[in-house]
Amino acid sequence: MPTSSPSSRTLLIEGMSCASCSARVEKALKAVPGVTDAHVNLATQQAQITGTASQEALIGAVKTVGFGAAPLIQQEAHRTIQDRKTHREAQTRALRHDLLHAVILWLLILFMGMGHGFGIIPVGWRPWLQWVFATLALIGPGRQFYRAGLPALLHRTPTMNTLVALGTGAAYLYSSLVVFASALLPAETQHLYFDTILGIITLVLLGRMLEARAKGRTSAALEKLICLQPQEAHLLHNGGGHDVPIAQIKPGDQLLIRPGERVPLDGVILEGKSHLDESMLTGEALPTPRGVGETIIGGTLNQEGALTIQATATGADTVLARIISMVEHAQGSKLPIQSLVDKVILWFVPVIIAIAGLTFLLWLIIGPAPSFIYALTNAIAVLIAACPCAMGLATPTAIMVATGKGAEIGILFRKGEALQSLGHTRLVAFDKTGTLTKGQPHLTDIYRLDDTITEEALLALAAAVERHSDHPLARAITQAAEERAVTLPPVRYVSTLTGLGIEAQDEAGHHIHLGNHAYMKSLGHYSAEANRLADTLSQKGTSPLYMAYKGRIIALMAIADPIRPSAAAAIAALKNAHIRTVMITGDIEATARSIAQQAGIEDVIAHVMPEEKGATIQTLQKLHGPVAFVGDGINDAPALALADTGLAISHGTDIAIEAADLVLTRDSLMSVPDAITLSRSTMKVIRQNLFWAFIYNIVLIPLAAGALYPLAHIMLSPAFAAGAMAFSSLFVLGNAIRLRFAPPFLPEQAHKSKRKTFEKGPL
Repeated sequence: MPTSSPSSRTLLIEGMSCASCSARVEKALKAVPGVTDAHVNLATQQAQITGTASQEALIGAVKTVGFGAAPLIQQEAHRTIQDRKTHREAQTRALRHDLLHAVILWLLILFMGMGHGFGIIPVGWRPWLQWVFATLALIGPGRQFYRAGLPALLHRTPTMNTLVALGTGAAYLYSSLVVFASALLPAETQHLYFDTILGIITLVLLGRMLEARAKGRTSAALEKLICLQPQEAHLLHNGGGHDVPIAQIKPGDQLLIRPGERVPLDGVILEGKSHLDESMLTGEALPTPRGVGETIIGGTLNQEGALTIQATATGADTVLARIISMVEHAQGSKLPIQSLVDKVILWFVPVIIAIAGLTFLLWLIIGPAPSFIYALTNAIAVLIAACPCAMGLATPTAIMVATGKGAEIGILFRKGEALQSLGHTRLVAFDKTGTLTKGQPHLTDIYRLDDTITEEALLALAAAVERHSDHPLARAITQAAEERAVTLPPVRYVSTLTGLGIEAQDEAGHHIHLGNHAYMKSLGHYSAEANRLADTLSQKGTSPLYMAYKGRIIALMAIADPIRPSAAAAIAALKNAHIRTVMITGDIEATARSIAQQAGIEDVIAHVMPEEKGATIQTLQKLHGPVAFVGDGINDAPALALADTGLAISHGTDIAIEAADLVLTRDSLMSVPDAITLSRSTMKVIRQNLFWAFIYNIVLIPLAAGALYPLAHIMLSPAFAAGAMAFSSLFVLGNAIRLRFAPPFLPEQAHKSKRKTFEKGPL
């Protein structure tokens, strides 16, 4: 799993309220010397910057466009999230407080307009009181729009706050002129807009308060992950123990975990046994038995029995911390589909201001009497109706919810881009060993071809060589030797030939070779009996391992790696979704086809050397389009990196995980169709959000400008425009939050898909 590089920084941005804000901040950061790339996410309120620019320069650039910034320290993720949660709750309370004041002032103004205040308030006082209430609203609940919007306008970086400030400000100034200098205006133009001002402020604040609450729900999954880690651990020392802050624990320390407590850090069990709830990591509801010598992960729940563990990783190095970092990185990323939106947003507010100005001029010149009133009303409506917020929230909110949902079911997106690419997958390629199979091979039989050497001696010699390799087949040999308690002879000059086998010498200088048929052939060794046995074993799905000693083949070892129970169901689900599957393996054809048949895979590409896997993926891409690859080993890294989407099994090597776009933490291949389903659902929601956001603005802005007035004498009031603007953002947020309740993949639903079925035929 990834760790932050020294050239990457994350900043918390303060004061962003719309997509135009995030676009301005991103543009300012990209202009800083030394910055190679920058992404600003409105939903997470974060900026991810890559480059050599100093932190001070980055914060300074953000401040120049009117926003605040502070560094985000990943190692303090728990405190940071808690601070952000506290800040968000305080922000929501402040919005609720401002909204309450705005509603009261709005109702007072409306009261005075109803039957002239029902005769309670003298006629001469009413305009003055309305002005007082409107002024209190602008310097109270409405101050945030002016405090953020006007400086942004002066910096030539107008935002949504600028639109609200200009709209309400123009209405306020004109209404104040009517109150204090009515003689300067014709009688037919002396209208007060204080109720409209309060309506706009109230509805926009209502939208922002609901939006803030909705944003909190989008990040709930991440907060849940972070809250899994205890803040204290019971440290054992000199026969006693005491609770200490988690930050004081060092690798090697011994900790006591009582029943019902969460594991504070990653470690190895020294004493005790228990069942652990690992659903936070794997998505599996059933508890997992753990005993002495086994590794446990911080954040998991100890359900029964006291455990003594030795800490192996602390701070940002724990699995949970790296998962949190991965999810945060994915939530802050941008999808390719966002590029068009970014270009529109950058120009959106200036264009809206220009449209509002043009609307004012046109109505003033050609509008009916009183033309000034029509011009002012429609210009204000244009300013208020425009909503860049919906466009800006369309993609990031869906990403936040989807990546959080994925983390809950054991699908970790290392790169947010995979949310888009995975949904377009036409073919999924699987590695065999450790992916389609359990990756726990065991030695089933030893076939001696030389009666002068005992089976025990053969196993001891083979294990002495294979203990120097980390290949799954090598582990099967060494494990069998341990179980039989054989004594291993000394060997020297051990050398591994990737994709072929391993060689060494015994004390007498005799060569020992263990490997596949291709390796034996390259050495010039041949045995018809060994080849016949190998063919028989391969057809049963067992991997044959040749052993040569003193220049000739002396034994054949049968190694079986059982297929994963979930493999057949996962392949069937992919087929039902019209996605073609293929196995890519370095194993021989017969063994590979036997395993593929058990899984339900029709296409097999065997005899693929590790360095050839990447080229094989590129060939499949040319023939079939977007390809996803699922693997777990070091030899899978090139294929994982070159595939359109790489999915790494979490028990695999760090190199494979680093090369992948997704990490699957469940011990089930159903995570593959689940991930594709989540990707397709997310992209569907994003397309719906973008469609709504663009259509809303395309339709409502002309209506606000008065496009229907010449035909039907219909005009859009500024207050209605404010309500529509708030609804637009809430619609996008609500649509994204639906992803939290998306069900896992259901094979029977795939039959309803209208996607084109994959073509049969050769790869």
